[in-house]
Amino acid sequence: MKKWNVASVRAAKGVQKLGCLTAYDACFARLADESGVPIILVGDSMGMTMLGYDTTLPVKMEEVLSATAAVARVVKNAMVVADLPFGSYQCGDDIAMKNAVDCIKAGADAVKLEGGARVANLIKRMTDAGIPVLAHVGMTPQSVNEYGGFKKQGKTAAAAHQILVDAEKVEASGAFAVTLECIPSELATEITEKLSVPTIGIGAGANCDAQWLVMHDLLGLNESAPSFVKRYANLADEVRRAFSAYVEEVATGKFPL
Repeated sequence: MKKWNVASVRAAKGVQKLGCLTAYDACFARLADESGVPIILVGDSMGMTMLGYDTTLPVKMEEVLSATAAVARVVKNAMVVADLPFGSYQCGDDIAMKNAVDCIKAGADAVKLEGGARVANLIKRMTDAGIPVLAHVGMTPQSVNEYGGFKKQGKTAAAAHQILVDAEKVEASGAFAVTLECIPSELATEITEKLSVPTIGIGAGANCDAQWLVMHDLLGLNESAPSFVKRYANLADEVRRAFSAYVEEVATGKFPL
């Protein structure tokens, strides 16, 4: 299997729908890669899945870089995308460029950042410098304080139009794909049809070119997953069962043998 890259992801539009996942450590990244996952996102969602935060906002650049390096060491076929966390690109383009370069040096094949027209110039600067960028419009979790919670976006005509404009702007700036998060499926369909680059939906309906799921949601490790998630396993119960059995066997002398 050839390694996924910008060219192969773009070529998949209209040909093959891609099931993409997050991963934050070498163990699960290796399993995802061996299972044929084409894009692995080292997401700032690690703040909520791995670090115990209520939002993605506290995630530090150093944490993303450490996780990216761990994932990149074991992945052979998937494209590895590193999220730029809150604060890593809002404080000036020079700082943003340094952080994006650090992600690539850590082993990422591309970076992802949130926002539409307001980050279009930054996306162009990154792509002009040879840094592939995956854009992200719609519900952007780093704007949770602005939204007043994790809420579906694009529900009014004006809001939907702005998201469409944002998607077109980031494509024109050189983004090789665009994440559409928590927007009406009709809007996601319209954007997917208008863009020449792939769209990757999460809570945006079935007509996007690809889909994201957070690994912990798919595996049933996160027991408070969003309503659009399909659980393909229920590992939380299985993990608890295994841990409890271990504790009991140690207490009763059954382990070690």
